[in-house]
Amino acid sequence: MKKKIEKKVWPKYFQTIIEGKKTWELRLADFDVKEGDILILKEWDPEAKEYTGRVIEKEVTYVVKTKGLPFYSKEEVDKYGYQIISFK
Repeated sequence: MKKKIEKKVWPKYFQTIIEGKKTWELRLADFDVKEGDILILKEWDPEAKEYTGRVIEKEVTYVVKTKGLPFYSKEEVDKYGYQIISFK
């Protein structure tokens, strides 16, 4: 069953989603999301501490969780962090 999940997005990131450049989200894995769910992305102005009124809906096509992935040691992650790479 598809869920609708609302999340805040800062203006500079929201705009790149609108433009089609940003086709991914990096989020803390503190909520359940699955392929087919709908993200309701609401533009949030962190300086004004309010929503701008712009909203976009996106269907989730793929989810990967990073906790427990065996690819890198904790030391490597602490030193370098992760980067998310989008491609088409």
